Amino acid sequence: MSSASQQLANGVDRSKGIPVVQNYIGGAWRPSSGSAAVLVMDPSLGSQIAQLPLSTAQDVDAAVRSAAAAFPAWSKTPIKERAQVFYRYKALLERNLDELAALVHEENGKTMPEAIAEVEKSIEVTEFACSMPQLAAGEILDVSNGVECRIDRFPVGIVASITPFNFPLMVPNWTIPNVLVLGNTMILKPSQLVPLSAIRIAELLKEAGLPDGVFNIVNGAQETVEAVCDHPAIDAVTFVGSTKVARIVYQRATSHLKRALCLGGAKNHLMVLPDAHEEMAASNIAASMSGCAGQRCMAASNLLAVGQVDHIIKRLCEEARKIVPGKNLGSVISKEAKERIERYITEAEQQGATILVDGRGTHVAGKEDGYYVGPTVIDFVRPDMKIAQEEVFGPVLAIMRTKTLDEALAIENNSPYGNAASIFTQDGGMARYVMERASAGMIGVNVGVPVPREPFSFGGWNESKFGAGDITGRSSIEFLTKPKKTTVKWNPEAKKNWMS
Repeated sequence: MSSASQQLANGVDRSKGIPVVQNYIGGAWRPSSGSAAVLVMDPSLGSQIAQLPLSTAQDVDAAVRSAAAAFPAWSKTPIKERAQVFYRYKALLERNLDELAALVHEENGKTMPEAIAEVEKSIEVTEFACSMPQLAAGEILDVSNGVECRIDRFPVGIVASITPFNFPLMVPNWTIPNVLVLGNTMILKPSQLVPLSAIRIAELLKEAGLPDGVFNIVNGAQETVEAVCDHPAIDAVTFVGSTKVARIVYQRATSHLKRALCLGGAKNHLMVLPDAHEEMAASNIAASMSGCAGQRCMAASNLLAVGQVDHIIKRLCEEARKIVPGKNLGSVISKEAKERIERYITEAEQQGATILVDGRGTHVAGKEDGYYVGPTVIDFVRPDMKIAQEEVFGPVLAIMRTKTLDEALAIENNSPYGNAASIFTQDGGMARYVMERASAGMIGVNVGVPVPREPFSFGGWNESKFGAGDITGRSSIEFLTKPKKTTVKWNPEAKKNWMS
């Protein structure tokens, strides 16, 4: 393990020479009961960091029993006291920012500035959770003389979160603070590709004073996810990953009568009009398509070039060439991902598209075994090409030419996904036109990555999300709590009417 992962105090067993990642159950680190294992790699170097045994249904059951035992006391703890744990956790995230960013960089391959931004977003969502005592307060109203109605919010129970590789710290923190401040207990199943940040999350939560059993980690792959979906004592499941798996998890979890909120993939469309500010549009689009090596569901994937915008495309290519693998562009997650991304590029070229900036065959000096794809801009892509329709999940931008904004909107609306869409223009009327007509849950105007800031919630439309509500912000309160409605009458002498 490198210097970043060596700082992990717990969670890995080094007795056999190769670090072995463990589960976190009941406040203690425990080995998995499974016999199969996968390697945890540093994708920027192509070198092994650790080994991760794949947990079984038995391990999931142990975590559920731990969470169930902790639930009565934690759920009865006043919400203001629960929030105090997360004030301390937020301070620990801030104090350990550099170490956490180094760990994210090591196991995910993103650049250090991107990893720092991920920690900073984790701090922001934790800060929002600390406001839950005010946001999730009950309601009371005198509905008639001597009669009052009230609503109190109660935790759902045990919540399981299944998180992806692309944000090993941030996406777990989309759910952990809100889930726990609202009185639930929790099981986290991190991606088997990036389990180390979750270890530090557990350590910091314990240091912040979270009682044992309230938060648990079970590592694994498909069998672990299926056990989470099937376990009768788990009350709610959140998932972030590909649309294919999100649909399966949603169907399986809800078939067992659980609440489920599953976020899937994306094919985000950015529309650029001739009047767009050239420098702002080009730099924003280039950053959007290449940030986190394009491995984010909010990345620019398709550029809909409306009318005569060659001057902006030229500037965009200039900006893309400033993005240098190994410097300000991180690696993709695996050798298989690199090969898959490059196949998309080659197939588009074979089908008649023009490669303006080519990131295939990228190697970084000193990191020759790392998994890098350079920024790639492809022009004259047709809407029927696979690269225009499928999620590439790499630093690749496909440009489709349209004559009108309505033609561009038709392409965007025809996509089965619906995470994000943006328009670049200086015309407020055209911006409003797209805001009202784009089929996406998050819209940007002159913004390449339209991620809402807290307290506004994150969530897409169509096949980018399965389930009601959003995973962060105020919307998460409805998903993570259940309301109890009480009507009270104390005054028998009150005037009677139909409301009393």
